[in-house]
Amino acid sequence: MRLLRNKRGLSVVVTTLIILVVSVLLATVVTFYAINVTTTRVQEESLHLTKQHVWFNTTGSWAQAATVIINAGGKDVVFDKISVRGQECAWGNVYYWRTNNVTISDDLEITRTNITGANVDITIQGATRTFQQAQDDLTLKSGWTIVIYVMNPDSIALNDVGLTVGITVFTSNAQYYKETNVEAAQ
Repeated sequence: MRLLRNKRGLSVVVTTLIILVVSVLLATVVTFYAINVTTTRVQEESLHLTKQHVWFNTTGSWAQAATVIINAGGKDVVFDKISVRGQECAWGNVYYWRTNNVTISDDLEITRTNITGANVDITIQGATRTFQQAQDDLTLKSGWTIVIYVMNPDSIALNDVGLTVGITVFTSNAQYYKETNVEAAQ
């Protein structure tokens, strides 16, 4: 009987606050756990474009673009299209060489002749590499590097020498954009 007459206890306000704080803390823990699970298990796409160039050959009146793309992400990617100065490059004008064991530290050089044919030899890192002509979308495995040369990208002319243009690589998830100046080559 004495227990029922005791007026000491938690008020309704304090009890409500305790319930709210516990529920908010529980929701926060569940949210952080879900974020941790999804971010550690989902591999993300990450491409690094480097050594980009666009040249215009003033004596031969042809243009050429080149770039190195490193897949630093955790998943393989598919290149849907490549554009120079906002103009899509035809796959028949794109030449590529893929590697997983050569680090490209030297700068890319323009070829001295117009690139034509299914396979073209270009010197990269002091060795002759065989570049293949692209027929369709290109793939790049995680951890691999691809060197791309584009012959006659649209809308590059003599008057563009010294101007800044962009090279854009499109994948199904993202666009990767880098700018470079058009250089004169002879």
